[in-house]
Amino acid sequence: DDGKIIMGVPVKELLEAAQLSEFGLEAIGGVTGLSRELETSRIQKPGLLLTGLLEELHADRVQIFGAAEIGYLNSLAGDRLKASLSVLQKPNLPAIILTRGLAPPEFLLELCNRRGIPLLKTQCTSSVFIEGLVKYLEERLAPSTMLHGVLVDVLGVGILIIGKSGIGKSECALDLVSRGYRLVSDDVVIVKKMPPSVLFGTSTDLIRYHMEIRGIGIVNIKDLFGITAIRGKKQMDMVVELVKWESDSEYERLGFEENTYNILGVPLPYLKIPVSPGRSVAPIVEVAARNQILKIMGHHSAKNLESELRRSMGDGTTEPGD
Repeated sequence: DDGKIIMGVPVKELLEAAQLSEFGLEAIGGVTGLSRELETSRIQKPGLLLTGLLEELHADRVQIFGAAEIGYLNSLAGDRLKASLSVLQKPNLPAIILTRGLAPPEFLLELCNRRGIPLLKTQCTSSVFIEGLVKYLEERLAPSTMLHGVLVDVLGVGILIIGKSGIGKSECALDLVSRGYRLVSDDVVIVKKMPPSVLFGTSTDLIRYHMEIRGIGIVNIKDLFGITAIRGKKQMDMVVELVKWESDSEYERLGFEENTYNILGVPLPYLKIPVSPGRSVAPIVEVAARNQILKIMGHHSAKNLESELRRSMGDGTTEPGD
């Protein structure tokens, strides 16, 4: 398991992110603070905080101002206004975002410009915008890691194929693609842990849809096999490790043991498949996917056979008169 990649999200990224383009975000103040970073996907609507009824402002969260907040601030003056604005004067407050295309009160704009607090605006309603922003930040800030391997989608089962260099991971994936299954990433797999404990794998932009086949070189799977042979992102359901066949090593033959492989604290079903010259691995990986689907549905072939054998031995294997 490689190390985690943890990075904050600069506020200016919200303005540039393609996933948020539909919200039409624009910066209207505090532009000197656009490099401030978001480190949590949680947001806050500071309605009651501005009234003084609550005192806890989460200074690490984006503050969403809707019609209620702006209407309340516009109704204040003098000391009451100063008291409400003092709630917002926290160091490193990531950003304030106005929804419904609301115009900022002059005193709020002045505060943001003076303290370098990014002030953004969107035409969307608060509920719609919050849903989109939280979804984006959850994915962007999710714990992640980079693994060496190949990720394929076989019958809807996301299988990470790992093993030493030259063992045949890419060749196995190519065989699976030729059988009609889909490539997600070859060589480098970026893994993200999404709430609550689901792993998703994707490829880097640079090598997306490409695969290295020894003896041929780099090939583009999308160009060779078409759009149905690739997938941008896939939930990871199991790990298959290819290992060199050794006659003196023991390998699983019955399937009673259920081993796991830990990635970012999430255990995945794990199989070790020995590879020898002339042995076709792709059909075995395909069967592993089919067997995993059966297990998810509650049908465990090995354990069912074991139960049948025990029942048979307990029922009537002794002959009359013995």
